[in-house]
Amino acid sequence: MFYDECVQALLDRGVKIEDIANCAEFLHKPYQNDITKEEIIANIQEILKKREVQNAVLTAIELDRLCEEDKFHNKEFQKAVLDDDGLYGIDEVLAYGICNIYGSIALTNFGYIDKVKPGIIGVLNEPQKGCCNTFLDDIVGAIAASAASRLAHGKKD
Repeated sequence: MFYDECVQALLDRGVKIEDIANCAEFLHKPYQNDITKEEIIANIQEILKKREVQNAVLTAIELDRLCEEDKFHNKEFQKAVLDDDGLYGIDEVLAYGICNIYGSIALTNFGYIDKVKPGIIGVLNEPQKGCCNTFLDDIVGAIAASAASRLAHGKKD
């Protein structure tokens, strides 16, 4: 229902599908080295077609925008979100909603990619004046982790 809106919202925040595909490839290539970028992108597109994923993507981006626009009522709380405080874990919890669709492999992939922060995830995670990507970096990681899981589940032994 909101596929095009999600793709555009990601682009507006500087995230291309190819960026997410690079992260998914980072996770999955060691286990299936003949996978093509086109296959990875196709899996990401299928993930983004799920309503639950669309809701998570649009919610995450909206929360980041509201934080940037100084629209939180509680300014101390807003600062915790803007700073991506280590004890603030709701951003990861929102991302788990995507991973849960794709099973335990997606969850472990997410934990790993959230720790090492390759590619666009690392870029989004770096503090930038006036910019909040507290939720977005985790959502991108969850989509990449889910794509790698989806590829693993589709692999023929």
